[in-house]
Amino acid sequence: MAAAPVRQRSGPGGPRAQLPPCYYEGYLEKRGPKEKASRRLWTCLCGNTLYFFNNAKDIHYVEKLDLGGFVSLKDDCGRDRNLEAARLILRMKDGETKLTAPNLESRELWKGFLYSVIDLNVPSCLTLLPGQLQMLREVVDKERSRRRTRTPTRAPPSPLSVPLVGEIPPCFRPVSRTEAEVLLERHPDCGNMLLRPGRDGCSLAVTTRQDLNGSVFRHYRVTQRDQGGYVIDVENPIPCATLHEVIDALVEKTAGTLQPFLLEEPYEENITYVSANDENGERILHTAPSSPLPKAPALPPKQGTLFHT
Repeated sequence: MAAAPVRQRSGPGGPRAQLPPCYYEGYLEKRGPKEKASRRLWTCLCGNTLYFFNNAKDIHYVEKLDLGGFVSLKDDCGRDRNLEAARLILRMKDGETKLTAPNLESRELWKGFLYSVIDLNVPSCLTLLPGQLQMLREVVDKERSRRRTRTPTRAPPSPLSVPLVGEIPPCFRPVSRTEAEVLLERHPDCGNMLLRPGRDGCSLAVTTRQDLNGSVFRHYRVTQRDQGGYVIDVENPIPCATLHEVIDALVEKTAGTLQPFLLEEPYEENITYVSANDENGERILHTAPSSPLPKAPALPPKQGTLFHT
């Protein structure tokens, strides 16, 4: 299973030269969320975007798919008219795109390249040869370097410039609108409503997710009042004394349908440390003993101390 050769098909100033570096390419059948039939398109993974061309010689792409809104990638075990074909379901925040590779080996390699540019790590769950894993490591290094050196198209969102009143609810997450949607999509069992900074840096927002033939996201602005407290900016504004009351009000207004997003992140259960072997210098991970530390012996009283009765 060899990677498709990456070739530049236009001159130094051509359209292909304006795209990010191409890591992998080949024919895929693609069917987007609003498409009724699949189309066979030459597909190029350039940076963290898939570009689709009508054929391998075209220099102008007809579609592109930014992987920044990635949610999940899984095999589609449905049967295809071509018995050797292998299907994939690429789930994004705005819908599913179905991709069909020529065979199982090709699908596995596409998954490897996609995961590498999305997670910036070589996936360990795929069946790939050593040479293919080395290609993925090189792609990860190139993509990390590209992201560090590229000129940002816009300034990153500024942090909140107003002090928050009272205790911050545990469903607050310092994420963007898109990141909030992805979090709620990936962890539906952890709640469907979170509080986050607003885009302007001077307000807050509540993002919610519900299911109605697919994900339905809503975003509500929460502003701080001059006289203290907050207000949920809807048609009939809802004043709240604290951010906890903001969340409670939305839970109450929806009869408990909306629930705060509480993602339980794992913590270590044991203390570990790394030390070098004195004989061969090999570094080993150790687990510290879990038994309670012995109490230090009590110091004897200093000589010459007088005790009065």
